[in-house]
Amino acid sequence: MAEVHIRRATPEDAAPLTAAIDGAYAPFRATLTDLPEISEGVAADIAENLVWVATLDGAVRGGLILIPTGDHALLANVAVAAEAAGRGIGRALIAEAEAAARSLGLAEIRLHTHARMAGNLELYQRLGWRETGRDGDSVRMAKPLS
Repeated sequence: MAEVHIRRATPEDAAPLTAAIDGAYAPFRATLTDLPEISEGVAADIAENLVWVATLDGAVRGGLILIPTGDHALLANVAVAAEAAGRGIGRALIAEAEAAARSLGLAEIRLHTHARMAGNLELYQRLGWRETGRDGDSVRMAKPLS
């Protein structure tokens, strides 16, 4: 079994990370018509925020975008391409983001996810996230870092 590597994204990762994000969300596009354009602006995110990629066999298979803001960080996107799912990549990316936010002295990480992405909601809850509110199909969650 090939080993997964997680590293900070570089500008050269923008296109493959965009493709991995698009691939991760493709199965949801047919049924969740209210999903925003999730992969827009990846190059800008790499330049302006904290972005990691997960590589498998030398190819980008997923990534995470973290935006520090005030006393918390926003987990703006975490995605793993379908062909790499089930290998713990999402968990490893989230752990990397939590460690980075702690090192910045931030109190918590927040995110928004879709109410009908049951697998994502379950994963976040198993990892210690709690729901903080809903607005339509948008679910807000947070995880204290203390």
